[in-house]
Amino acid sequence: MSEPLVGNCLVAQSGGPTSVINASLAGVINEALNHECIEEIYGGLNGVLGILQEQLIDLAAESQQTVRALRHTPGAALGTCRYKLKKATDFDRVLEVFAAHNIRYFFYAGGNDSQDTADKISKLAKQRGYDLRVIGIPKTIDNDLVSTDHCPGYGSVIKYISTTVKEIACDNAAMGQHDLVQIVEVMGRNAGWIAAGASLAKRNEEPNAAPHLIYLPEVAFSPDKFIGDIQQVLKRESYCMVVVGEGLIDEDGNFVATSGNAADAFGHKQLGGAGDYLRGLVEENLGIKARSVKLGMAQRAAAHCASQTDNNEAYLAGQAAVKAAIAGETDKMVTLLRGDSDQYVCETGLAPLAEIANGVKKLPSNWINEDGVSMNASFYKYALPLIQGEVEVPFDQGVPVFAKLRMDRVDSQLEPFEV
Repeated sequence: MSEPLVGNCLVAQSGGPTSVINASLAGVINEALNHECIEEIYGGLNGVLGILQEQLIDLAAESQQTVRALRHTPGAALGTCRYKLKKATDFDRVLEVFAAHNIRYFFYAGGNDSQDTADKISKLAKQRGYDLRVIGIPKTIDNDLVSTDHCPGYGSVIKYISTTVKEIACDNAAMGQHDLVQIVEVMGRNAGWIAAGASLAKRNEEPNAAPHLIYLPEVAFSPDKFIGDIQQVLKRESYCMVVVGEGLIDEDGNFVATSGNAADAFGHKQLGGAGDYLRGLVEENLGIKARSVKLGMAQRAAAHCASQTDNNEAYLAGQAAVKAAIAGETDKMVTLLRGDSDQYVCETGLAPLAEIANGVKKLPSNWINEDGVSMNASFYKYALPLIQGEVEVPFDQGVPVFAKLRMDRVDSQLEPFEV
């Protein structure tokens, strides 16, 4: 075990928020307070963008009540970004900020691209001879990070989606007369983990319950098969509910729907519109009522329907990141490891950042039934434990109460930097 570094720690958040990303932040703060070698606990506003601009806040100044409230607060309390470090001057500036504030521990909560950023910062620090320990904290509702059994944020998003699907199904059942098609579009760029999670709305004793059809990015989409699938369901059911992942691809490997040519800093096309595309196919080919709903940001912000298991594991990941860094680990991301026992248990591990960066974990093909539109028992066994338990969210006059950080700024030491 290496000797702990004496200095300050910095934690930042990146990419799309989840309903439990702030639980990881709370885990970092509370664990960092236990170690004398960590002198100050700083938060970087808006991910690496705030670090470049030297926008740091004092997290140790936050009350314990506020830190506890982070456990049930959605969004990214520190702010987030999708900024990509590109220029050599960007990387130089990060290390200048770290040196100016004696940052010796850096914790970055994010997905694939964020772990790539953390990896590059860590490598540069080594090249420059700057003592720094970098640990990534997994975060993505997409559940597509490699080397980890699952990702904080995933359990909560599929709990919300399966709940919402059951609620919409009750409405559809009341309105349908074998002439109604309901399409629910969910997130998921490159993998179908989120769409697959909607299948948890079914009960074992209700094999024909909604959602009746699930279309995944892993299965090439055929319009003709889609129409046939709809017709088969409507023969036996009063309505047909379809769940589709936004990253649905056609038989040529192209997204069936994108929002124009817009792309983020990492080159990812902005997706959206798969649900409307399917609705158009139904109306054009069948001439019956078709409705499309896009759950959008609601699915990743629904703290009122978050999974307690997911929340606990997100907090555990934050704690584990600090413990690992103090113990001498660096260039790693915290992973979640599922136990081998019949009863679900989860522990943390570590994997190299370079192994995580920019990788994508697909939904296993053997978890998808031969029909291509439903999930089998292997998926249920995997996903059901992740949605267990309800997070207690306090309410005041009928609406939830969330944490609000004081945002005490740390004095700047450097000249302003333009990004």
